[in-house]
Amino acid sequence: MKKLLALCVVLSALWGGAAWADTPSQLKFMAGPPGGNWFALGGELADLWSKEVMPTTSVTGGAVANIINAHMRKGDLGFSNTSMIAVAQKGTDLGTFKTKSDNAKLLANLYTQYTYFIARKDFAEKNGIKTVDDLVNKKLAFRFATLKTGTGSEFVVKNVFESGFGIDYRKAFKEWGGTVEYASYSGGADLIADNHLDVFAFSVGKVAAIVMQIESTTDVVLLGMSQEALDKVGEAIGTVTFLIDPGIYKSVPASAEPVKVVGDYTSIVVRGDLDDQVVYDLCKSMYSNVEMLAKGVKDIAELDPKTAIPAKGLESHPGAVKFWNEASGKVQ
Repeated sequence: MKKLLALCVVLSALWGGAAWADTPSQLKFMAGPPGGNWFALGGELADLWSKEVMPTTSVTGGAVANIINAHMRKGDLGFSNTSMIAVAQKGTDLGTFKTKSDNAKLLANLYTQYTYFIARKDFAEKNGIKTVDDLVNKKLAFRFATLKTGTGSEFVVKNVFESGFGIDYRKAFKEWGGTVEYASYSGGADLIADNHLDVFAFSVGKVAAIVMQIESTTDVVLLGMSQEALDKVGEAIGTVTFLIDPGIYKSVPASAEPVKVVGDYTSIVVRGDLDDQVVYDLCKSMYSNVEMLAKGVKDIAELDPKTAIPAKGLESHPGAVKFWNEASGKVQ
């Protein structure tokens, strides 16, 4: 009995430090909801890894749920956002994650995510709004929408206001006489075109078709943020500053200055106790076949060994660190 208890203590200690490396016979990849890029890319990755690494199934998932399920070993790896992984590891947003998710590690940053605050031009000009800072400082009554709670977009938007400006947008906007709605990308585009919204905020890629769609029907402006606010958000959730370069969008013409926005990444979260060699092989297979994967979801072409693992802010899986350092020529 004493030997059994001692063994349990040892196994518990190993589990707590994620020192026990698991090599399963099959992997469960948690993608996204049907119809989106995550769902499509998840299927492509599962097929690739089944051929080159080990049998892998792809199931539906979500940015928050995938982190929690990786931490709890209910799935092996899946899509999320880098900022979410950082916060979950630290346990600093327990309203979203319920518990500290320190068995959830980063496998790779895949491609960039830009957080857009799009305002109707007539609203912005009437009220002298040029930045998100202006929206907050002027405490205007305006009609606002973002994607539904639990999405990566809403998570970042919520933290923009909480960390960058010290407000709960859901309460503050209503107190100022405004409204808050949750909509899909296409639904929000329709609402702002029909003049049922003043500002629509969401995260998406660098060259976003949804932004161009909105611009094709409505005169809009893209609202940047002060560096001070961007730095506060970055310190809280690990985001960075990205620039929307002039000439990409009608609302940021070639003659304009670049627009500073919150930058994040679509990434893959992996359970920390998955065998290092398995994780190394997953990274190698994905990177070796990135051109093929990009034929289905072109954003994956952004995958870069130099940015796959952040220098600070969150914990990456050792197997992933080893591969991406080798691929980028870094000395370990």
